[in-house]
Amino acid sequence: MGLPGKTRGKSGQWAARQQRDPYVKQARQLGFRSRAAFKLAQIDRQYRLLKADSIIVDLGSAPGGWSQYAANQVHAANQVVAVDCLVMQVIDKVQFIHGDFTQTAVTAQIAAALARHGGRADVVLSDMAPNISGIRSADQARAAELQHAIVQFCRHSLKPDGQLLSKLFVGETTADLRAQLSAEFAQVRTVKPPASRPQSKEIYLLARGYHGAA
Repeated sequence: MGLPGKTRGKSGQWAARQQRDPYVKQARQLGFRSRAAFKLAQIDRQYRLLKADSIIVDLGSAPGGWSQYAANQVHAANQVVAVDCLVMQVIDKVQFIHGDFTQTAVTAQIAAALARHGGRADVVLSDMAPNISGIRSADQARAAELQHAIVQFCRHSLKPDGQLLSKLFVGETTADLRAQLSAEFAQVRTVKPPASRPQSKEIYLLARGYHGAA
């Protein structure tokens, strides 16, 4: 048995970091399912991303931190449509769709949910990350593929002048991905909220004014 409070290896380091993390403590106190809720909250406060009448799609929503925050910003049930391959527990005012958003059957369910609100979303959110293999080239390719799928989703699910907030990790494909968004949105900026750990390579691309490909 180890000494109290001592852990070993990467899992031990992660546990110790979680215990020290003020956002983890705040998430528990406020009932958020993950510290990630504070990332969205900070971006929203700075850029006024979510409004009371916004129709929002949260891709890769589990465990639900972003959906929880988004639901608190809107005034009616089902204005937030959450989608994930993992099962997510019920959140008040959130419609959850279980499945892969790139699959036709799931896309049809999302379209049906959005049809109740005019057919398209005002905001698409994604805090997703691809499964990491540890092989840099393969991981970069997976990240790029995921971002391309999100952009494709926006083409049939985001309103004109809509907004996208998507996570990615700084790497060789970052410039290309930003350029792709710049071709379809009026404005693209890189955002790293305070709740994003400084040592993490994650950033968020905030794309506004969707107009589609030229």
